[in-house]
Amino acid sequence: MQVGRPHLDGHHVQLAAEEARQRDLQLRIGKEEDALPRESRAIALEGAARETWEEAGARIEVGGLYTLFNLPHINQVYFMFRARLLDLDFQPGTESLETKLFAEAEIPWNEIAFRTVRATLEQYFNDRRAGSFDFHFGDIRTR
Repeated sequence: MQVGRPHLDGHHVQLAAEEARQRDLQLRIGKEEDALPRESRAIALEGAARETWEEAGARIEVGGLYTLFNLPHINQVYFMFRARLLDLDFQPGTESLETKLFAEAEIPWNEIAFRTVRATLEQYFNDRRAGSFDFHFGDIRTR
């Protein structure tokens, strides 16, 4: 199993594993019609909540923008929001095989498929230990 998009909530992280056709498990970012316009913060927040529902069947309250990563080698920008899980009534969506809450020590770090997800999770746990959650950005380049 490879692990996809994180949903951060207090002391646990929800990870959704997704199945891609004719490939290993990987994160599916979405279709072109799901792309979020830059000019509207409200649309970005709605998109984050919609993607979380579609992938993890989870209802969330979207918080502030948490990480933004440039991936210049593929001309993409990834952004992740902090969010609060509204209840424990979640289930795999149509794009996921499994959803589960993990404590930090339980996260299958070697199975996380995407460096943006891993970098966001690492930053989240560092910030939680420090007691302050700031916005983070940077570049992630090919290995």
